[in-house]
Amino acid sequence: MADSNRLGLAYLDAAQAQKHVTVNEGFARLDALVNLSLKSVTETVPPTLAAEGDAYAVPAGAVNDWAGKDGRIAYFSNGGWDFATPQEGWRAFVEDAAAQALFHGGAWRLNALARSANGAQTSLRILEFDHVLTAGATSQTGVNIPANAMVFGLTGRVVDALAGTLSDWSVGVSGSPTQFGSGLGTAAGSWMRGMLGSPTTYYGATPLLLTANGGDFAGGTVRFALHLLELGLPEA
Repeated sequence: MADSNRLGLAYLDAAQAQKHVTVNEGFARLDALVNLSLKSVTETVPPTLAAEGDAYAVPAGAVNDWAGKDGRIAYFSNGGWDFATPQEGWRAFVEDAAAQALFHGGAWRLNALARSANGAQTSLRILEFDHVLTAGATSQTGVNIPANAMVFGLTGRVVDALAGTLSDWSVGVSGSPTQFGSGLGTAAGSWMRGMLGSPTTYYGATPLLLTANGGDFAGGTVRFALHLLELGLPEA
């Protein structure tokens, strides 16, 4: 029985018995691969509980039912794992990374706006993280703006009210403490949107700096999202 070239769908043979089995297998394969959504491209251990149609990109070093299936797509069908080989140019949404991915050069490339034949890539992504404040007049994030990233702006939301003697707060970087905003609210649900008039490139890893205005921080949590453009080098 022959298979189709791209999706590996089994063709029906003349006078084949149990044709519905072949047809249903093809439907299951189409259901998993069309408008492809991958649960993860980094998980090496198959989940113990999977729903019909759940799909994963199998990375190097996978074990158990995925052992020896590096680079393939594992999708759960009829109580077990079936596998498909991705083709150059396929796109997918990667759920645990909340990112679009392009299959190129034998791997899934996240956040690719454009990619050259030799692997140079223009990437647009959002780096989201929660920052828990400690007591003091200022607070520096443990997560940095990545080196060599161009920043278009910073958005954020207070998820736990900011406590302390401050009246409001500012956020920026060392040397420019209000670059992304000032006079910001302290209540839970307060938000900020700091769009830069001119995108700024940071050539070294740079933390954000929060400043308490009119007093000090005593606690609270802010969820930040850095909106970034990054340039990847061509391969040797």
